[in-house]
Amino acid sequence: MFLDELKGFFLRDIAGLERELALYPDDSSVWRELAGLPNSGGTLILHLSGGLQHFFGMVLGHTSYVRNRNAEFSRRDVPRTELRKELEAAKQGVLAAFAQLTEERLEQPFPARITDVELSTRLTLLQLVTHVAYHLGQLDYHRRMVTGDPASADTLAAPSPLEFGLTP
Repeated sequence: MFLDELKGFFLRDIAGLERELALYPDDSSVWRELAGLPNSGGTLILHLSGGLQHFFGMVLGHTSYVRNRNAEFSRRDVPRTELRKELEAAKQGVLAAFAQLTEERLEQPFPARITDVELSTRLTLLQLVTHVAYHLGQLDYHRRMVTGDPASADTLAAPSPLEFGLTP
């Protein structure tokens, strides 16, 4: 059950990223840099998409994705259509990983190190879900500041039963 619940949170957050992206009025606003904020919305989306495709798709799901972390922070003016494709690829990577994960696997070390300390797969996945949520919050503030629109993208809505792998 834990795996279904955790997958639900990742799918919810990817959907939240997609909703945030849709609320930007145009491609250039996603890339607007603001004083005091270290990253634009586009950079945050590229970083999260790259990380999810790497840790889920490649490491756990055994896809052929090759991460270029530096490009996640240096690319600019990527159109929203391409950012949407990156988010879709991240979602597919998450689904590929969860299709192979078992409860037993959760207690084993994660196959790639993301901290200075070796963590179990369970703790690594919890670390990753909080990392995604952290950057999703940054994206939300960036979008609100750029657009001047305080509207919520409902990024913290409870995952739907389908996202939890349950029938409604």
